[in-house]
Amino acid sequence: MGSEFKLRVEGYGQHWSKICRLYQGRVSVTLRHGVQCWVGHADLDAFYASVEQRDCPEYRDRPVVVGALPGQRGVVAAANYRARRFGIHSAMPIAEAYRRCPDAVYLRPDMARYLRVSRRIFQILRSIAPVVEPVSVDEAYLELTGLEKLLGPPETIGAVIKRRILEETGLTVSVGIGPNRLIAKLGSEYRKPDGLTVVYPDQVPDFLAPMPVANLRGLGRQTRKILSRLRISTIAQLRAMPFSVLERHLGTKAAASFQQQSLGIASAAVAPGRRRKSISKEITFEQDLEAHNLLRATLQRLAADVAATARSEQLCASVVTLKIRFTGFETHTRQRKLPIPTHDERVILREAWALLRSGNLPRRPVRLIGVGISGWKQVEPAWTQPDLFDRPQERERDKRLLETIDKVADRFGKGMLQLGCRTQKPGKRPPP
Repeated sequence: MGSEFKLRVEGYGQHWSKICRLYQGRVSVTLRHGVQCWVGHADLDAFYASVEQRDCPEYRDRPVVVGALPGQRGVVAAANYRARRFGIHSAMPIAEAYRRCPDAVYLRPDMARYLRVSRRIFQILRSIAPVVEPVSVDEAYLELTGLEKLLGPPETIGAVIKRRILEETGLTVSVGIGPNRLIAKLGSEYRKPDGLTVVYPDQVPDFLAPMPVANLRGLGRQTRKILSRLRISTIAQLRAMPFSVLERHLGTKAAASFQQQSLGIASAAVAPGRRRKSISKEITFEQDLEAHNLLRATLQRLAADVAATARSEQLCASVVTLKIRFTGFETHTRQRKLPIPTHDERVILREAWALLRSGNLPRRPVRLIGVGISGWKQVEPAWTQPDLFDRPQERERDKRLLETIDKVADRFGKGMLQLGCRTQKPGKRPPP
């Protein structure tokens, strides 16, 4: 490979300059039409469980389940592929997982460690692709258009991604590459774990044809029932069904969406600025709780978690949501809009506690409680907003305090340092 490559970039949109920066000194630019779009999808294999196996070699040949511990209420967060042989999967009740495989290694999640590994993985991805769109801590879409002239064909690009992540983190990743997001995502799922699948535009129809319709995006349980009644089980059968029949049973919008997907038509846009809609954290208690002091202490931990995540992503929330589930799975949610957006856990706790105390909720034992924040605003966080009665020294103190908490959490894990909050006596207003 020579020291300089001519990169033809018209059709690459706004991202060609990022390619030039990534491969500085090796790119000269000319323009042309008709560029083939390539989108990548990178998905870490059983991420949480794989991190645990990497860090504890004695787990490597055993089924590993991350989530609640046996004997507790809760669900599976992740299971490695050995555990999946027993039918264990994410969101399965932990009691059922234990019944299926009592000899597995059961571990509580260590989110601080997983996030540290995730940040390193995203650094690697951003050093290869000009645009990276995170989907979760272990999954991302990549803009790969134009990299053929620099790294080689799509197969080589995928191999580079896999090799770099394995060498620098010890983890395997499945990569799919195709002409759009749908094909890239299905490609990464196609040969898991540790797979690499490249689908060229002329291969799309044959690639999709034998797949079950359940692989399509946005196809829920009720739609699957309707398609089953129409004797449609594969994408090829869906593709062959007249649009008028699909429209009659699914409605115009859904029929058009699924028929387009069956033809491999989907967006190729990769947007780095696309943000999550909300951040939430919840916990299921081993025994139903009634004690207000324990509920408040739990809310404090949850508020600290979501606030730390918001600060790490430079987000400020204008809505706080309380989720609560009582015995018998009766679930309620309550929301409150904030006058000033925040990522301060004290404000989030104050509002969540107020919702719990004054939300007209049943006075019954609590099975699950959760806190969520949303309604992102592009403004300064609450502790930097000038206030008529605020002192600048106090605002600066709060800022330094939250920064210190984040640094300690990043180094030693969440929960090592938390803000103290006043305990409220029954019947009193929440602290301002």
